Amino acid sequence: MSQIPKAKLNLSRFFTGVGPETGPILLDRRRVYILPSRSGVIFALVLFAMLLGAINYSNSLAHALTFLLASLGTVSMLHTFRNLRGLKFHPGQCHSVFAGETALFPLRIENNGDPRFAIKLAWPGQAPIIVDLAASDSRWINLPCPTSQRGRLKMQKANIYSRFPLGIFHAWGHVQFKTECIIYPRPSPERELPLQSISHSEAQGDRGRGSDDFASLRSYHAGDSLRHVHWKAFAREQGLLTKQFGGEQTDELWLNWEALAGLDVETRLSRLCRWILEADKLGLDYGLSLPDKQLPPGHGETHRHACLKALALFGNESK
Repeated sequence: MSQIPKAKLNLSRFFTGVGPETGPILLDRRRVYILPSRSGVIFALVLFAMLLGAINYSNSLAHALTFLLASLGTVSMLHTFRNLRGLKFHPGQCHSVFAGETALFPLRIENNGDPRFAIKLAWPGQAPIIVDLAASDSRWINLPCPTSQRGRLKMQKANIYSRFPLGIFHAWGHVQFKTECIIYPRPSPERELPLQSISHSEAQGDRGRGSDDFASLRSYHAGDSLRHVHWKAFAREQGLLTKQFGGEQTDELWLNWEALAGLDVETRLSRLCRWILEADKLGLDYGLSLPDKQLPPGHGETHRHACLKALALFGNESK
């Protein structure tokens, strides 16, 4: 006789699931678990008492009612199980947030079968999100997760459960992806930039980023200063264009770890975080110098994320 794989007999899956996974997760029959709820236990006790009474008094109507309710409970168990079975979950991209904000882990629920009702999703110990799905429907939901410190926030195990239609059975499954969210340090309230750290780099003619002599127009790129946008062209429905200016030198701001000597690590990271946000807001070229990493001057959304990510992961595991 063939042996049953040990993984299928692992009782830990009953309570914790199978752990983080990469691809879509399908709640098949091996991933959906079901037990009577508290109401279901009370319902069973009442049925047992009714059965004893029917036997004691030899009452056919009492027997009929007892068996009718028992049949109703059995059918309810099947519907509760099928309300979860066959659902497929896809992971989404979690956008970075600052420490103290709420991270959102997006999930897409795909239903390729009959309509589903009162599907509940939640982290352990948190209030659930309730979703109804029409037949062959799909929906994106965001599972909120409070944050308190910088670093990598990995997705926890999410519980998927339902008690539809009568509430006497509790069916559930587990979903956990290898998804993580980068949590930036909390920005310092002090907004003053270290202007003494500005240096001048040489540039040739129109390749500079000066602001004296107009050189040309080009398409708008994410991260360009709004002060250089050609708003008149935009009003004429010519699209977003950015003015380019000629110059012989550009300003570069270096955000240096050593400039904050005497402060503790988290305070330094918080101050550097604020400097990055302010420099990006002003459209400056800025570089970041940390004890274990140095990012050359740049600007734009990609450069801002790279700098903030370096702060978020400073002193932690490999990047």
